[in-house]
Amino acid sequence: MWNLAGLTLCLAVSAIAFVRSRAQGGFYDAEVYAMTPAAHRRYAWVSLAFGLFFAIAWLRDFSTAGVYALAVYALIVIVYATSFLRGAHEDEGDGS
Repeated sequence: MWNLAGLTLCLAVSAIAFVRSRAQGGFYDAEVYAMTPAAHRRYAWVSLAFGLFFAIAWLRDFSTAGVYALAVYALIVIVYATSFLRGAHEDEGDGS
């Protein structure tokens, strides 16, 4: 079950990353967070590599490995999802 969930998540994130790699991005995602098309492609390739792992683990019935790999991959997805979103900056304020 965990391997299938991981494989599904990997394919979805990889597809999103490949689509996002076709656009230059806005100021914050491209300039501040360095989420250029090349960075999106790297996340897509990492997702495909994890997807291959999950597929092999599913075929070999390595359920425990799938749980641990999904935990690691979930952290990667969180970093990817938040890396091009604009967050609150300490240097932004009311000017006082």
